[in-house]
Amino acid sequence: MGASALPVCLFTLFWGVVGIVLPFFVPKGPNRGILQVILMLTAFTCWLFWLCCYMAQMNPLIGPRLSKEVLLIMAREWSGNDVTQP
Repeated sequence: MGASALPVCLFTLFWGVVGIVLPFFVPKGPNRGILQVILMLTAFTCWLFWLCCYMAQMNPLIGPRLSKEVLLIMAREWSGNDVTQP
């Protein structure tokens, strides 16, 4: 799986709308400023969480841990040679 610009652009656009455009549509009232800040912070944190999860899939730090037997079976099946334990 390689990094693709399309999902990054689409999700950035979506959360940009939530965090930049929607605060202008909050109705006037005593809590308008708080609601605007809530929308902006929610949009930023959701976007950042999504971006971290998406980028973590590009180059995972932890791979599968395979036992010695499984590695020998994989080597035998993939190479076509008869690999035996030493």
